[in-house]
Amino acid sequence: MRALAVILALAAGPALAQDSNLADIRQELANLYGSIDGLRSELTASGTLTEGVAGATPLDRLNAIEAELQRLTSRTEELEFRLSRVVADGTNRIGDLEFRLCELETGCDISNLGETPTLGGSGAPTMPAPAPAAPSATPDLALAEEQDYQAAIAALDAGDFQTAADLLQAFATTYPGSPVEVQANLALGQALSGLGRDSDAARAYLASFSAAPEGDVAPEALFHLGSALAEVGQVPDGCVTLAEVGLRFPSSPFVGEAQDRRSELGCP
Repeated sequence: MRALAVILALAAGPALAQDSNLADIRQELANLYGSIDGLRSELTASGTLTEGVAGATPLDRLNAIEAELQRLTSRTEELEFRLSRVVADGTNRIGDLEFRLCELETGCDISNLGETPTLGGSGAPTMPAPAPAAPSATPDLALAEEQDYQAAIAALDAGDFQTAADLLQAFATTYPGSPVEVQANLALGQALSGLGRDSDAARAYLASFSAAPEGDVAPEALFHLGSALAEVGQVPDGCVTLAEVGLRFPSSPFVGEAQDRRSELGCP
């Protein structure tokens, strides 16, 4: 089963904004239909419908435009249906992967996993989270929030993985929806990997990537996720995930690392 490959292929940014974009398109099409009806009424009243050579009258041209709009409307509805299926399928597959990781994790209670959030949230566009940086690059953080985050990162940089993991897990509880949530999940995965808790680390990397699949740290999260999956025995999924780094982010410095890791694993 190549569950993760499908998740990654379907979790791209355009799917996250489907409801808003399609609603705008449908509104524009409705406005155009109204304009065409108005033009047809004006042409009928002015008596110009029969002017011009055969097939080139204003009415013919309006009919051609209306036919094209009908085709676009049909394509829009088809796209809306396909994107809805993408979101449903991606959400189900992420939930399946979380379930499988929980089975591999000692002490994980499957009943506490809860319902997997819909891929992309409520359908509103999701903007990439800012990359980890100095305090001045995160102006949206409250003072205490910033201090707690920096303390956790300092512990991670110092190699104190247990302290970093404890601080980052407390950070997630204290500051849900933080502007650095994506980076915090990535850092948590690194701390858990340092402790040898690879299944927990994989879940943290998956959370980081899923929250911002086009964000600045997405290539790094994807690389670590593939490595962690291989470490817990999911080598085929790990190979597919590592291959996605180069496919999705060809200019990322993590492409080379992903290729080296694939070679180590003997990926096809």
